[in-house]
Amino acid sequence: MTTDKRKVVLIGTGMVGMSFAYSLVNQGAICNELVLIDINKKRAQGEAMDLNHGLAFAKSNMRIYAGEYSDCKDADIVVIAAGVAQKDGETRLDLLKRNTEVFRSIITPVVKSGFDGIFVVATNPVDIMTRVTYELSRFGAGRVIGTGTSLDTARLRYLLGEYFTVDPKNIHAYVIGEHGDSEFVPLSQVMLATKKVSEILESNKSYCVDDMKKIEEEVRTAAYKIIEAKQATYYGIGIALTRIVKAILGDENSVVTVSAKLCGEYGRKDVFIGVPTIIGRNGVKEILELNLSEEEMQKFNNSVDVLSEAFDSLSV
Repeated sequence: MTTDKRKVVLIGTGMVGMSFAYSLVNQGAICNELVLIDINKKRAQGEAMDLNHGLAFAKSNMRIYAGEYSDCKDADIVVIAAGVAQKDGETRLDLLKRNTEVFRSIITPVVKSGFDGIFVVATNPVDIMTRVTYELSRFGAGRVIGTGTSLDTARLRYLLGEYFTVDPKNIHAYVIGEHGDSEFVPLSQVMLATKKVSEILESNKSYCVDDMKKIEEEVRTAAYKIIEAKQATYYGIGIALTRIVKAILGDENSVVTVSAKLCGEYGRKDVFIGVPTIIGRNGVKEILELNLSEEEMQKFNNSVDVLSEAFDSLSV
């Protein structure tokens, strides 16, 4: 993968995709070429025009244009934010099957273009769609990444920061598992700077475990509340995508809770799931295996089983 040019292709110019593109432009110096691809070519052209008109106020120069799948050939990263919305009365499996067909129409021409970079997937259900991308592309597992529980982890740190009245950047905590109802917070791993939160809960009566459970539930249901209020979530995941792309193109070796393929970690294989992962210019460098308690391990295995069962119901 070339890093001097730093070219990103975005497939899907809906609210999630364009929140990512807008964040990318405003943060500056992450990439210098952004290609927008959408089944609605006119929309992609309009979005590119709109972004270009704001470049005079942006932090860095960037070439932005609507393109074709052939433009993926020399890209460093292809971000997939395309997909179909769930219809009334449609089951999750029905949605999965339709999105799998959408991905088949995307992955095939991207690979045929000669693309040899890294896939970053944001389409929900993201863990399964990341695995679908892996299976259809036949890329190495390290070069297929989903946004996983990166946004959930950011939500968790924000809420814990508010609770303990501490800068969220000094909270070290992770949401792991499925980006969905079976995700959970391994409380045994939550740290406030260098001190375990479990120890703080024991020594300071101002805080309690029940509050931690409430915060975990608030993280788990945050998307539902946002969707109820404004029909969709897109700003948070757009910024999370930007963070992942920045870590890859900058070869940061940063730890992000992305959806990555387990290859024996936690005693499981072949499933893509949200776990703390070191990512750099070649994608996944290493999955950091947390020392989970017995109860936490049961929750993790449950999450793995949920994802495996859903994927096995597809014909990929």
